[in-house]
Amino acid sequence: MKIAAIRTIALSCAVDPPYASAAGVQGRRGALLVEVETDGGIVGIGEAGPGGGATAAVIDKVLAPLVIGEDPLLIEGLWQKMFARTRQFGRRGLVMQAISGIDIALWDIAGKVAGLPVYKLLGASRDRVEAYASGGFYREGKSADDLAGEAEGYRARGFRGMKMKVGRNPSTQTHLRELLGQRAFCEVDPEEDLTRVAAVRTALGRKAKLMVDANCAWSPAIAIQMGRAMEPYDIYWLEEPVATDDIEGSAEVARALATPIAGYETELGLYGFRELIGRGAVDIVQFDLAWSGGFSEGRRIAAYAQAHHKMVAPHAFAGAVLLVASLHFAAAMPNSLALEWDQNPNAVREELLQEALRLEPDGTVKLPERPGLGIALDRAAVERYRVA
Repeated sequence: MKIAAIRTIALSCAVDPPYASAAGVQGRRGALLVEVETDGGIVGIGEAGPGGGATAAVIDKVLAPLVIGEDPLLIEGLWQKMFARTRQFGRRGLVMQAISGIDIALWDIAGKVAGLPVYKLLGASRDRVEAYASGGFYREGKSADDLAGEAEGYRARGFRGMKMKVGRNPSTQTHLRELLGQRAFCEVDPEEDLTRVAAVRTALGRKAKLMVDANCAWSPAIAIQMGRAMEPYDIYWLEEPVATDDIEGSAEVARALATPIAGYETELGLYGFRELIGRGAVDIVQFDLAWSGGFSEGRRIAAYAQAHHKMVAPHAFAGAVLLVASLHFAAAMPNSLALEWDQNPNAVREELLQEALRLEPDGTVKLPERPGLGIALDRAAVERYRVA
C-alpha cells in the first residue's frame, strides 16, 4: 500500500455576533482538512493548524512530494523525514502545522487498516474522557450576569468544568494588546474581570472546575497580581498568563501562585515544550495536535511531561476533526486531564460530522469504536463551507 494523493480543503464560516478574547476578535472560524489517499482506496482524514492557504501551500508544494509513493504505515519514519527535510525553514509555525495534518490522517489510515480506533492503536488508557466547556468569551453587551447564565447552562447540560476568558484590559504592562486589531472592542478593567470570575464561580458552584485563560496578555507582575486576586474563587488553572516566549516570566508566575499555570498552545513541538516543562514555566501542558506535530509529536510531548510529573490538557479550538483527534489522544495518554470542547458558534465544528460527539450525563464523552478516528464527514457541509 502506498500514498497516492494528498488533498487539502480549507473551510470557513462567519460568526455573528463576533466575540473576543485577550488575543483578538473572532468574526470567522475556519479549519484546514487534510485527506491522505492510498492506492488501496483507504482515505485518512486530518486537520492542520490555522494558517489557511499558507499551510495548504506547504502541504501541497513541500510535504506531499516527500511522502507520495511511500508506505502510509511508516508513520514515524515519514514524520521524521518531513521534519528533517524542512529543517532550514520549518521546525515551528506553518511547517509544523502542515506536518500535523498529514500525521493525524496517517494515524486514521493505520486505524482503518488495523480495524482499531486510534485511541486503542496508541495504547488506550480509558474509553471515555471528561470534557470541559470552553467558552466565557467577551461579547458586546454581555454582562457578568449573562456570563453567569452561560455557565449555568453548561452545568445544566452536564459539564463539570468551564473555561472563561480574562485579560482584555486597557493596560497589561505588555505591548501585545497594542498590536492587536480592534483593541477597544469589549475592553474591560481588571476589576470587571474579577467580577466576571466571581459570577461564574457562583453559577458553577464550588464543586465544578473553573479555568481562566488570559491568552498571553499580561506581564508577569500583572499575572501575579490578578492570579492572587482570583485565588478565593478556586481556579483550577490559569492559562497562558504571559507571552509564550517569556519562559522566565511564566516560571516566575508559576512560583508565585498556588494556582497551576497551564500553557502554551502557541508553542510548538517537543523541543519548545522541553523548555517550558524543564524550566518550570508550566504545571499543566497544553499543546494543540493540529499545530504541534499531530499524534506522533504529541505522544513525545506527553511522555516528556509525564517524566516531569506533569499532566497534559491539549488545546482543541478549531474544527470537528481536531476535536475528535484530541478526544482519541486524551483517551490514550495516561497523564491526560480533559478534553477541551469549544462551545462558541462554529459551523465547521458543529455541522461537519455525520454523527456528532455527545456529552454523557456524567460529563464525559465516549470514544468512537469504529476504526481510525471513527468519523464520517458530511460532504454537503464540507462543500457549504469550502473556501474557493
